[in-house]
Amino acid sequence: MAEKTGKAFDFKLFRRLVTYTNPYRLTFYFVALSAILLSVFAVLRPYFLQQVIDKSIISRDNELLVVFISLMGGVLLLEVIFQFLFIYFANWLGQQVILDLRVKLFDHMLGFKKQYYDKSAVGRLVTRAVSDIETIASIFSQGLFMIISDLLKMLVILGYMFYQSWQLTLLVLLVLPLIVYATRVFQKKMKAAFEEVRTQVSNLNSFVQERITGMKIVQLFTREKTEYANFKEINEKHKKGWIKTVWYNSIFFPIAEMSSSVTIGLIVWFGGLKAAQGDVITLGVVIAFIELSQMLFRPLRQIADKFNTLQMGMVAANRVFAVLDTDSKIKDNGQLVLDEVKGKIGFENVRFSYLKDEEVLRGISFQVNAGETVAIVGATGAGKSTIINLLSRFYEIDSGVISIDDQNIEEVRLKSLRSHIAVVLQDVFLFADTILNNITLNNPDITEEEVKNAAKEIGIHEFIESLPEGYHYNVKERGVMLSSGQRQLISFLRAYVTNPGILVLDEATSSIDSHSEQLIQDATNKITQGRTSIVIAHRLATIKNADKIIVMDKGQIVEEGNHQELLKITDGYYRNLYEVQFATAVD
Repeated sequence: MAEKTGKAFDFKLFRRLVTYTNPYRLTFYFVALSAILLSVFAVLRPYFLQQVIDKSIISRDNELLVVFISLMGGVLLLEVIFQFLFIYFANWLGQQVILDLRVKLFDHMLGFKKQYYDKSAVGRLVTRAVSDIETIASIFSQGLFMIISDLLKMLVILGYMFYQSWQLTLLVLLVLPLIVYATRVFQKKMKAAFEEVRTQVSNLNSFVQERITGMKIVQLFTREKTEYANFKEINEKHKKGWIKTVWYNSIFFPIAEMSSSVTIGLIVWFGGLKAAQGDVITLGVVIAFIELSQMLFRPLRQIADKFNTLQMGMVAANRVFAVLDTDSKIKDNGQLVLDEVKGKIGFENVRFSYLKDEEVLRGISFQVNAGETVAIVGATGAGKSTIINLLSRFYEIDSGVISIDDQNIEEVRLKSLRSHIAVVLQDVFLFADTILNNITLNNPDITEEEVKNAAKEIGIHEFIESLPEGYHYNVKERGVMLSSGQRQLISFLRAYVTNPGILVLDEATSSIDSHSEQLIQDATNKITQGRTSIVIAHRLATIKNADKIIVMDKGQIVEEGNHQELLKITDGYYRNLYEVQFATAVD
């Protein structure tokens, strides 16, 4: 990962970024060649202007004037053509690089542990994947090659100026150190300013994304004024970050313009005297030097401007590579592929902690036989949901063994493991897409006919068909067009069509409307039939009918048995829980 330094430019980071151009080397070389040719064409124009004045206008040679004008026109045409090719292919290269980089970043993020997303702000990750990577494109389209082109122009111009008149060249170079020093200071200040800008952009994106997502809570608790004030504060910091860049620009560019004007004055004064005295410095040389000095300073000013673009791109690249260098993946070293899962589950002395030295599971052990329905009950924070997260390997255990069909799940390929486990959560997430695509998740192996047959089997086909456009009804972002119960039904069907060996219901029936209650109960009975099911639920019917009930408290299993067995335990945890919570549901 690129480290933050006080350097104006991080060459290590830059070299890493340039490696992404390797698949497009021919284009890279062509753009570099175009930059070289443009620097040559830039010098030819003042050269021909000098010849026009000294050899055509002063001597009044009309034929030679036509020749030089034609040559200037030809050079100008070539310059236009190569300028077009240079700009087009530099931008094309930039877009290809960010295409590859964005795909690589998204693929990397797909493999992150759930724990990474627990700690990371969604808005910041969106900024990395979208606006930061877009900023990186400007390194190639407006930064790198433009700077190379400008530097080449300056070198060629200086060489030609020394060739024509070393005296006038030294006059120009008297002012040059001031511009170089100002540019250097400008670059350092702008780098720090742009880092601040990118930080504030991330904060702004994160804040807006979270408040829009949670707008219902904001309005429900009348927090509009508070959030408005918070937004104004964050926006003010964002503005100050940009104002700082404007301040540096407002100082640098007037200094550059003043230096350029002073240089022209010196050339006219000294060159004019020499030309009047009949020295080797002619009027054509003086005119050419005025244009050459502008061509020398203009790239220098543009380099500073383009360096700003390059700096923004490098800051963005640093942030993107920080995500790419994040090692937050579940180790997928297993070689075993499960063709079929019967559903036997084993936990042996499993310990787990989200935070170091704060165990959530404290050496739990239990067995689930194939085809059994097991209910897990306990107070909030007892570790119920953690168990199912560990079963799907969303987190890595601290110690112990979790097995499926007597195979350690760490020896099974992640894709194979998760393909045999279906999870229905209490908080159902639906994408802004059709019901069909939300059920199949665009899996080409699941046909629409299979989805309809599965819906009929669990009794929700009529509900889906009653919606506008049926299975092709777009539920919009997060499924806002459906009620919570309807979204739950879709999630049941999504789990059912995959034909999993193991089904997990994580409080999946705790927040439903009365209209959907019977449909969900029927669907639950259907999809749990004949397969191993782990149910975390508050509904009495689900718990009473379970083959086994595991009672948890503070990360430990305190009781285990079926409903009748646990009720017989005098002053037992489950019995107390049943009398306080579940018996109330019966009344």
